[in-house]
Amino acid sequence: MKEDRPPLSPDTKIQGDARESRAARRHDTEHRIILHVDMDSFYASVEIREHPDLAGKPVVIGADPKEGSGRGVVCTCSYEARRFGVRSAMPVSRAYHLCPQAVFLPPRYPLYAKASEGVMAILRGYAERFEQVSIDEAYLDLSYLGDYPRAEAVARRIKEDILTRERLTCSIGIGPGKVIAKIGSDLKKPGGLVVIPPGRVEEIIHPLSAGRIPGVGRKTGEALHQKGICTIGDLAGADIQVLMEIL
Repeated sequence: MKEDRPPLSPDTKIQGDARESRAARRHDTEHRIILHVDMDSFYASVEIREHPDLAGKPVVIGADPKEGSGRGVVCTCSYEARRFGVRSAMPVSRAYHLCPQAVFLPPRYPLYAKASEGVMAILRGYAERFEQVSIDEAYLDLSYLGDYPRAEAVARRIKEDILTRERLTCSIGIGPGKVIAKIGSDLKKPGGLVVIPPGRVEEIIHPLSAGRIPGVGRKTGEALHQKGICTIGDLAGADIQVLMEIL
């Protein structure tokens, strides 16, 4: 005979539901495979593609520097220009003083939009679940592949396709979620491919600066640093009340 059991109390049921929900989230995270594609120095790379003689030279996309007296800011620049300290959003006059030998070009947004369409068309062919988040970034859900080695193989094909068909390079990160994948795509630019499976998230991600997390800007990073929170690992182990005070 079955033993009669008293009905679950509301609190017990809620606790059970919460445990099941956490377990489901862990299961989902362990089986999700998200790929993030970030084109390398996109505007500058498109200009270099159109003008091969610019290859290997520092290229700055932005306002006319007018020999250091120009106004406006840098939209983006090639990696050769970055070696001189030039950065996006920097006053173009400052960029000129840092790298006067750079080739300064005005932005041609229709050209970049067309190049973006070509890249995104390639990416859509690799996954039904696709999300474009900017002119040069997108996420693909590769969970259907079932494991990370297959996802890495697909990532290599994506890089090859984009290079062959659009003559552009990209960096790719693969992980169990969007944030991890995006952090990964930034770790070995340009032309990088970083795979971060669930079992290696702490090993790879936790030693990195907290500023690597998307959305953590300079001011937030400084505030975290003042509280002794310097790495992503520090952030993961921080007291929630301390974080609420900072944010």
